[in-house]
Amino acid sequence: MVSSSLSNVKHWFVLYTKPRQEFKAAAQLNALSIEHYLPTLTQIKKWSDRKKKVTEPIFRGYIFIRANEKERLISLTQSAIVRCISFEGKPSIIPDWQVENLKSLLTSTPEVFVSKKIAIGTKVKIADGPFTGVIGVVTGQQEDKWLAVSVDLIKCSVMVRLPKESVIKLLNN
Repeated sequence: MVSSSLSNVKHWFVLYTKPRQEFKAAAQLNALSIEHYLPTLTQIKKWSDRKKKVTEPIFRGYIFIRANEKERLISLTQSAIVRCISFEGKPSIIPDWQVENLKSLLTSTPEVFVSKKIAIGTKVKIADGPFTGVIGVVTGQQEDKWLAVSVDLIKCSVMVRLPKESVIKLLNN
């Protein structure tokens, strides 16, 4: 009886999709009523003859699902999905707070500028603003405007503009 109740517990998982099929995977999961999250950014792309708004996945080849074990296994049967990200043979469970931080990051459209260079590999924690408490490792930056921080979701870096009033606190670890 205990094992059947555990199978109904939902967790966030990361699925690996076929190349350039993240939106197709989202549509397939939607058709199955499986809760999913595809983090995207809409940008204006400029070509020589035109400009166009383009929405692209932030993490190419990945989609998040919040599912119980049965739903996770069903999602793996979809044509656009290749496999579930695993660690030591077990599906990796993403903590709810990490997905919520990512959602918060993308919905608040932060405008953050970093005025001092921070060494690559430095562990940082946002001390103020909508991302208070988010911890990551600096993986790169561009001309004091962008700071790339690797957040421990799927070992990918996200370029973030932090609000001017935010303070980045360097951690000694």
